[in-house]
Amino acid sequence: MNSRDKLPPGTHIRILQSQKTGHAVGCLGLADALGVEPDVTPVRPGKLFYLLAPWGPADPAFFSIPRPTADIVIASGKETVPVLRSIKRREPRVFTVYLGDPRTSHELFDLIWTPEHDSVSGSNIIKTLTAPHPHSAQALEQARRNPDTRMARLPGPRVACMIGGPSRQFAFGPADVAATYKAIQNLLEQGASIMVSPSRRTPQILTSQIMALAASTPEQAFVWDGTGDNPYRAMLALADAFLVTADSTNMIGEALVTGKPVHVLPLAGKAGKFSHFHAQLRKLDQIRNWNGTLESWPCTPVDATAKIAAEIVARYASFRS
Repeated sequence: MNSRDKLPPGTHIRILQSQKTGHAVGCLGLADALGVEPDVTPVRPGKLFYLLAPWGPADPAFFSIPRPTADIVIASGKETVPVLRSIKRREPRVFTVYLGDPRTSHELFDLIWTPEHDSVSGSNIIKTLTAPHPHSAQALEQARRNPDTRMARLPGPRVACMIGGPSRQFAFGPADVAATYKAIQNLLEQGASIMVSPSRRTPQILTSQIMALAASTPEQAFVWDGTGDNPYRAMLALADAFLVTADSTNMIGEALVTGKPVHVLPLAGKAGKFSHFHAQLRKLDQIRNWNGTLESWPCTPVDATAKIAAEIVARYASFRS
């Protein structure tokens, strides 16, 4: 962002942090793009209030702890919706931002971001093809200047294998487990090095198979076992190409930040609204379906985080006036 896209000095941002990491990273990425160190406040409602979210009331326990008033509150995740809604009602001067579809009245918040493949619309809604994240070009360059030795030792080309798991759209059954393992095996056979960080959703049988495969070719492989520093950003920074399972728009979007080729591994299931996301990126030649061969093609970085942050700045300035 340029100078006119900055928040006023002293602007206080609070992030309402849900229990899912994927929700938090987008909020943190926006705060970083806005140049503000946020106050991160976890939202952990009682069981009944969690079950009633996003439509039910906020857990009163959240408001039992006095907190400084924020100028901007950013939230994501269903359990944060009642709290953000209550904050707006209690303190109308607070500018509220929600990432995703809150599945309640959209007019309750000042600004809502959703991906283009969501069907919601409105004057306070902005859409981008990819989601906000904390992996800026500057952060990735810093990671390259101080490379993670666990992966820097690997010969090129290095392929970051970003593996998801079962979701509402994709069952990630035995056939998908076998296809994912075969794809990673093919990369090694083609002379590539692999960097793998299984997600929380990755089937344990697949993780075990990949770790056994990596143990047989340690000079070409790194698989994170959950110990030591999380290698995710280092993987983004050091990768020459990516293999990403089709179930995660976030992982695909974060790989696209690098401007390196992104191979998407198709999965069995009903992609639904994900189909639009994949189709748009294929049309732009930003992703290609994995066909068994590591490919290379010209790519440009895709990153919507700065655009979303600039929109927050502009709308906040209008809101204050």
